[in-house]
Amino acid sequence: MSAPASTVSDAIQAALATVNDPEIRRPITELGMVRSATVGDAGVVRVELLLTVAGCPLKDKLRADITAAVGAVPGVTGVEIEFGVMSPEQRQELQARLRGGTADQEPVIPFAQPGSRTRVYAVASGKGGVGKSSVTVNLAAALAARGLSVGVVDADIYGHSVPRMLGADGRPTRVEDMIMPPQAHGVKVISIGMFTAGNAAVVWRGPMLHRALQQFLADVYWGDLDVLLLDLPPGTGDVAISLAQLLPNAEILVVTTPQAAAAEVAERAGAIALQTHQRVVGVIENMSWLELPDGTRMEVFGAGGGQVVADSLTKAIGAQVPLLGQVPLDTRVREAGDDGNPIVLAEPDSPASAALSRVADRLAVRRESLLGKPLGLTPAGR
Repeated sequence: MSAPASTVSDAIQAALATVNDPEIRRPITELGMVRSATVGDAGVVRVELLLTVAGCPLKDKLRADITAAVGAVPGVTGVEIEFGVMSPEQRQELQARLRGGTADQEPVIPFAQPGSRTRVYAVASGKGGVGKSSVTVNLAAALAARGLSVGVVDADIYGHSVPRMLGADGRPTRVEDMIMPPQAHGVKVISIGMFTAGNAAVVWRGPMLHRALQQFLADVYWGDLDVLLLDLPPGTGDVAISLAQLLPNAEILVVTTPQAAAAEVAERAGAIALQTHQRVVGVIENMSWLELPDGTRMEVFGAGGGQVVADSLTKAIGAQVPLLGQVPLDTRVREAGDDGNPIVLAEPDSPASAALSRVADRLAVRRESLLGKPLGLTPAGR
């Protein structure tokens, strides 16, 4: 005796609700993508699915996931999928649904809102060449491997390198004026390099840099992130100032090498927090030493720079700034970055991976929201 048609239809709808859009990471039923799902006489299910955009790069994955989910329903003998495309009106409805407002609402930066529980870390350095991007990418991969929802903004507009180092070779998908970021190793990432042809140089002045960062934060659909990392350009220029304006709650993570000259300029990068009133969460010393085959350490770039920066910032800011970790010099860090497979994933037992993972453990804390919480303030004189 076959199951009633209504029971099979309900089971099919339930199965479709388990399929997530690969970019938005929410059920296709919730996003209004399932136009219809009907069962034929022979048990063949025909699903009409509306893609957010024509030529969706993840169409094959949607087909495979829907076929697997619906095909597992008892009584279903086959699955046929017909793809269509959302109308402009449907895309506007989707955009409004994702943003939690109306379709014509001005985009806001979710991480700057009082209710945001996303921990925002701005990875800064005084000068280039200290491995700031390598640290950012590996921390992001390590945090994602711990089950956190992680995003990375490659805010180094002129020297963007995060997509290559993270292995994010996909292109963003646009839904109306909302951007879906590519993902790699469980990390969502956006970079100006995803919008330029080939390896073209970006020649922009300050106002355009500000607008680009604003779009990365407001127009990209990040979802509910636990941690957002921003890979800042070296120094204390336009992007650092824009970050303070757009994300005043961002915490600064300073990267330096043991070298005295690098430490001096790293202090300046951290000391900008005095002017922007942002918190410096700590210092990471990169390329601390080279471990030789006999077990001894060669301090290629000197020693102590990271602790010097931490102590100096502690004194200048008046709050404890810890040295979060020392990452040894290892050619595998560079090789893994060139291959788009961060060393914390490619060589998890290496000394560099262990050091970066310990830093990630200290950063893997979601921010507490202040929304709806009493602050315990009482009027003066009471």
